[in-house]
Amino acid sequence: MEQAELQSWMEEVSLRYFEKPFKHQARFNSRLRTTGGRYLLRSHDIEMNPKYLSHYGKEYFTGIMKHELCHYHLHLENKGYMHRDQDFKALLRAVRAPRFCKRFQGAFKGCSCPEILHNQNFLRKRKFNVNRYACGKCGGKLRYISDGTQKSK
Repeated sequence: MEQAELQSWMEEVSLRYFEKPFKHQARFNSRLRTTGGRYLLRSHDIEMNPKYLSHYGKEYFTGIMKHELCHYHLHLENKGYMHRDQDFKALLRAVRAPRFCKRFQGAFKGCSCPEILHNQNFLRKRKFNVNRYACGKCGGKLRYISDGTQKSK
């Protein structure tokens, strides 16, 4: 999908669910890692994570767009646009937008003790040095276990 298609899709979603025009720029930002999109307060632009479109599909991606448009429209109307504000929560419910994004499965760190004993798995987004830490149950060494979604370098 191209940037122009995203722009027209965002404008369409804004008119359909909010009955208000989206007058700023929508663009893909593939550097986003932990979020499906973000609303930029100073420029009023919206950046969307293209991985969520390819991984979860158009229906879920539309929900993320609605979430970001809630931030957008409430901020322009000088109402509570933050996640904790009641105006934001009420508008999310009204347009049936998700409050939080689903997470991508990250990398696993695992205990090296035999499977029968503990075999603890630790889901971690951030990398850490497995040589500096030990299993909390048995004191065994940790090892990296990929779940297949990480890029290999």
